[in-house]
Amino acid sequence: MPACRCGGSAIDTTKISNNTFNKQPTGPAASTELQQQRQKRVYLSVGAPPSSSNSRLSNSEEKDTDVSLDVPAPVNIEEEERNMKHFAALLTGRTSHFLKGEEMKAMYATSTFNPQNIVATGRFLFHKKNLYYSFYTSSKNNRPRTIQFVNDVGTILEEHQLQTPLSDTQSVYQNATGKICGVWRRVPRDYKRLLRDERLHVVLLWGKKDQIDLALGGKIGKYTALQTELFSSLLEPSPGTKPALLNGAGGTAIISTSSGAAASVHLTLVFNGVFGADDYLDSPINIRVESPDRKEIVLDEVQKVRKPSSEINVMEISSPISIPMLRLMSRGKLLLTIESKKNPHLRIQGHIVTRTTCELFQTLLTPHNAESKTKSSGLAWVFLNTDGSLSYNIETDNISTKDRPEINLMEDLGKRRTMLENLTPTFNFNQAIGTIDKLGPKALESLYTGDLGVNIAIENEPSLIRGHFVPRPVADARDSAEPILLKRVENSTTAPVHAMGMAWLAIDNECNLHYELTVNGFQSNPQDLQIYLEEKPIEAIGAPVTRKLLEEFSGSYMEGYVLGMPSSDLVKLENSVCYLEIHSKEKSELMLRGKLKSTKVPSHCFPVHTDNNVPNVPGDHSDSNLIAPGAKCFHSGRFYDESEQWRNANDVCQMCACQRGQPTCEPIKCPAVQCKPNEELVRREGECCSMCIPQNVVIETEKTVEQTARGCRLGDQFHLAGAIWHPFLPPNGFDTCTTCTCDVLTLEVRCPRMVCPPLPCSEKIAYRPDKKACCKVCPESKSSRGGEKAGPSNPNVLQDQGSHKTTSPEEILSQGGCKVLNKIYENGQEWHPILASHGEQKCIKCRCKDSKVNCDRKRCSRSTCQQTRISAKRKFYEKPGIGGGNEPVIDECCSTQCRRSRRHHRRTHQERPSAADDRQQQSKRVQQQANLNRSGSNNHSS
Repeated sequence: MPACRCGGSAIDTTKISNNTFNKQPTGPAASTELQQQRQKRVYLSVGAPPSSSNSRLSNSEEKDTDVSLDVPAPVNIEEEERNMKHFAALLTGRTSHFLKGEEMKAMYATSTFNPQNIVATGRFLFHKKNLYYSFYTSSKNNRPRTIQFVNDVGTILEEHQLQTPLSDTQSVYQNATGKICGVWRRVPRDYKRLLRDERLHVVLLWGKKDQIDLALGGKIGKYTALQTELFSSLLEPSPGTKPALLNGAGGTAIISTSSGAAASVHLTLVFNGVFGADDYLDSPINIRVESPDRKEIVLDEVQKVRKPSSEINVMEISSPISIPMLRLMSRGKLLLTIESKKNPHLRIQGHIVTRTTCELFQTLLTPHNAESKTKSSGLAWVFLNTDGSLSYNIETDNISTKDRPEINLMEDLGKRRTMLENLTPTFNFNQAIGTIDKLGPKALESLYTGDLGVNIAIENEPSLIRGHFVPRPVADARDSAEPILLKRVENSTTAPVHAMGMAWLAIDNECNLHYELTVNGFQSNPQDLQIYLEEKPIEAIGAPVTRKLLEEFSGSYMEGYVLGMPSSDLVKLENSVCYLEIHSKEKSELMLRGKLKSTKVPSHCFPVHTDNNVPNVPGDHSDSNLIAPGAKCFHSGRFYDESEQWRNANDVCQMCACQRGQPTCEPIKCPAVQCKPNEELVRREGECCSMCIPQNVVIETEKTVEQTARGCRLGDQFHLAGAIWHPFLPPNGFDTCTTCTCDVLTLEVRCPRMVCPPLPCSEKIAYRPDKKACCKVCPESKSSRGGEKAGPSNPNVLQDQGSHKTTSPEEILSQGGCKVLNKIYENGQEWHPILASHGEQKCIKCRCKDSKVNCDRKRCSRSTCQQTRISAKRKFYEKPGIGGGNEPVIDECCSTQCRRSRRHHRRTHQERPSAADDRQQQSKRVQQQANLNRSGSNNHSS
């Protein structure tokens, strides 16, 4: 018997059919070449998958290089790498023993303990330098957090972090099927050799970020039956068995069927753990397929394994099967059991479900006749659930319920078409979404071979649009909630008549953007195309638009990604309105456009703002650099440019302006109108202010105004003939000191400014009674005030409440008042400041003027100081009571100031002696020296 190298040792593989050993299954193997031809036909009609490049996935088409299993052909290494496609792996406690080796003990030694007997099985598809992976895991445990690919010595070659827990909107497919899906992009050449030589292992890790609770590993191997696999089964220790005896046991089944005249089933079993300690040669096992609900046995055979292995055992069985049992198998109603013949308590089992591979089936719905004049188009995508039900999603354009469309799921075998299911009852608002619970085995085979499709018909048009489903692996872009329908732009001159497309877009767990695109209608007119991503904050008139070029391509298929996209841009995909656009590179013209929907961004991809890293807030007036040059304001359902003015849509008597990215509105202020004797004061309908119209001029109605629109234009604003208004000058608002008029006859605009009368006081002390007052006024004198005014600054002075109007501090401040040390002063008021340590400073006078406080010390002239000194001397020398009462009053402020100035001059003269004083001092020193010399000589002579 032939041997299979698995788990590092040679293991016999038993291939058993009903009558003869070593016989391949007739059904699936015979139809392999036909299936490949059908898949090749479908790929050429829709567009072949892309090949990889160094930075992005390109769109170049490539012929299917599958070689028929029964017709071997000599190929070189490159062709062999290109042809290898399907692989599988079993992950149990027994297949994870390699994780306990010396090289891997440090990382996995404490995590290989598996008391719950968790089992997993994987399928791998190598296509265009990418390795797509799919897993079924035991329902007893949660979703793993990490997938690792390692070699024989324990070196981690690739590691992928999984999204846990998986959001409901993150992956509809993975949530519905319970599978784990992903892809290893651009596998290096050396790692391809490891995959080809079955020296590559896969490891699933459970636990928290820094802790591994469980690690399951297994070797990735090649199995011929994977080429035609339709169903899978994950085999776990059977309920009721002892966990200690089946520690680390498990298995998987690769199942294919044929529903022709002689229906049959083929099983490839990969398993371990059902052998006792004394089973080392020709160990019998029992394989059973049954229906628990009907209590019927479909298959029950006893076969022998020549050399049992503790890690991997492979066995193949073929058997006829009835169509009713095939129908139950397609609905997940059959149970597969493997048990030891000697020890029946060594038993593993699992239900037969849809195959492990993560895949969905998609198609574009287009007119089959190139000369058709219909503008209808659409897309459809379906996937199989674990119970065999088919979830379908159909989206159409330019087809409404008024057209009474008929949507059918059909099997197209060339000249013969068979309607399988009517989907019309679920059609509503251009969409048909639902589930087909009972899908027959024949329809399932047609789905995998590319013979299943959707046809939409209307009255007098039996096939308006239609398409055949094509399988696509679920990963990256196709792991999103739903695709986008790219519609043809009406005014496009370069897009073909029936041009349309389908796009998938998603954000992966590493915060990278992935997109996949399929277009139709460009086969007859190939051209270079560009993919753009358009973003706007909301769908409104004048909204700011940003476009980002994703990639350039040609052909009908494109798959690519953007690495390292800023988190601020990623958030816009979820919170803003985004479109995917297809442009013509040669003419830079928009041809196809589709709106993104349900784009979910992982929470850890959002930008993180700390207290020291807060984004600039538009409208902050502290820094003019915070506002972007293209900043706009959103108001009344649309966007306005910076400095733009408009009337409020909700209140036409309000003027609004866009300032620093923030809209501000102010009620319209109507000027005082005094009409001439031959004029009439009128207020037209829809206007806020009255105007003067000559009596001999016919007043225009609203209808005639819309037709003629006779008036004047000042800036961006239009004013009717005869209108009178104050100009609106943001950010200061309405300029009430200027009044503009639109002459009713000449339509001439005049804007004279108010002329202020001359002031009876100095300009220095004049002030504006209001911040927006046109003219200044003089402060009131003390006599006119009638004594000191009782106000907020003099709260203890009692006055008649009926003779004075009480004014609140807020009103005083709004009119240009000032607030000093919790005291309120009116605009134009003067006072002496009071210091806590020195009392009232009468030599200092403060004045409030237009909300600003200015304080000045009284300055005395030279003549005033001279008169003050003379008055002081007279007062000192004259006797009291002499001189009468005509002496001038001495100003205390000037007296102090002049005295301080005189002392300063005196000190200066003392500090700086004159030249005569210097000469006098020098002569004295010379005389003293001479006297000393004379006295010394007299003493010597004596």
